Amino acid sequence: MRDVTAQTTPISRQQTGQDTQGRRRTAGSRAWSAGDAAAVAAAGLLFAVAAVVGHAINGDEKLHMRWPPLLAHYEPHLGPGTVAAPLVAVVVAVHGPALAARLPWRRLLLAGWAASLAWIIALALVNGWRTGVTSRLAKRSEYLTDVDEVTGLGVFLSTFTDRILLGSENNWTVHVAGHPPGALLTFAGLDRIGLGGATWAAWFVLLTGASLVPAVLVTVRALGRGREPERELWARRAAPFLVLAPAAVWLGVSADAYFAAVAAWALALLALAATGRVRVPWAAALGSGLLFGWLLYLSYGMVLMAVPALAVLLLAGNWRPLPWVLAGMLAVAALFTAGGFWWFDGYFTLYERYYQGAARERPYAYFIWANVAVQTLTLGLAGAAALRRAGAALVRERPGRPVWRVPGTWRKPRGVVLVLVAAAVAAALLADLSGMSKAETERIWLPFTVWMLLAAALLPRRSVRWWLAAQAAVAITVDHLFFTGW
Repeated sequence: MRDVTAQTTPISRQQTGQDTQGRRRTAGSRAWSAGDAAAVAAAGLLFAVAAVVGHAINGDEKLHMRWPPLLAHYEPHLGPGTVAAPLVAVVVAVHGPALAARLPWRRLLLAGWAASLAWIIALALVNGWRTGVTSRLAKRSEYLTDVDEVTGLGVFLSTFTDRILLGSENNWTVHVAGHPPGALLTFAGLDRIGLGGATWAAWFVLLTGASLVPAVLVTVRALGRGREPERELWARRAAPFLVLAPAAVWLGVSADAYFAAVAAWALALLALAATGRVRVPWAAALGSGLLFGWLLYLSYGMVLMAVPALAVLLLAGNWRPLPWVLAGMLAVAALFTAGGFWWFDGYFTLYERYYQGAARERPYAYFIWANVAVQTLTLGLAGAAALRRAGAALVRERPGRPVWRVPGTWRKPRGVVLVLVAAAVAAALLADLSGMSKAETERIWLPFTVWMLLAAALLPRRSVRWWLAAQAAVAITVDHLFFTGW
């Protein structure tokens, strides 16, 4: 079998839709439609209403937020990133689409990772190196606070659940208590190999978070029926938008960027295994299972990545990797369980802890829609227009029977994008309905957001640079007006 990351010849202008006929055929004859304008206006209005309503009900910070629906406080400021971020944005917006179309595949993956890293760091530097990067994970509520508490693996795992509740002796800090032990173990592991402290932790999160871009591209290219250039086309179209995502404001530096990267690579390996585009599919499936298993011990909410995983298997039309995936997941679960941590005990104890804190006062009726409003900033204006196009395409092209009974209906390259976007939206909505995502979804939903941004591949080719500029403007504006937190 052929490795999906193998060097390939760049696809032609006709294949990338750069010619006039291609633009008309794939994106319509207009660069901007009334539907796009309506989607952007609706997204802006939704966020404005959420802000007005949130401030109205936030007397004495009842919502435990300074500037609802964002977990942030308003403080216009400048920093080194004030120069760096626009420069990176201009380079990506002007040259990104052409480079994405013509770079050999492996170079595109590397370029996507490097450009994403540059964009994330440039935005973080708006707040300065210390405030924007190294001190993010050093706050009292963060994982590094409790790294020294991991003195022995057996004792740590067997007593982890006992320290989740607020009333427990020597209870965990907020973020440690809010996640399974894998998250703290990651940073404790870095510390034990000589990479301790906030700076190394920040670099770890930055480097892994930026790898989201190649992971998503590999997944899209692996899935779908048709010739390789056709499958590759949609990944290349999405690449600049994945790089210049407004979500990068929260990717640097948040441990959720690390969680999102683990989830993305788990899906990428699953896609490679299910389509047989690697030499040893069973090994890729096992690797996917190990990553999915580890993901469950990084964040309880990542159980919802089962929705995109199911979409990948449906798109591939192959369930043979499933036993290997389950074997990998069970292996990780067995190790944690043998060590003394039972996932379900941890989750239900966390549920109790969650409602001991701010969630007890945060109204479900507000956050059920304000959580969605916040995504206006993480997805950007292009994201709003693209999701509208994706939704319209799904309704217009819906099959008459269930997807698994209509081979080929959604398994063409364009359909792959639509299904992955729909799966990400479904996972986020399930998280919203659960009541365990009251606020902070600009950070918590990063593992879903990156897949929603795939919808930008549907935007007209002639207006790509303008949409990319709009994405950059959203991110830069947010970073200069607010100090975001988690």
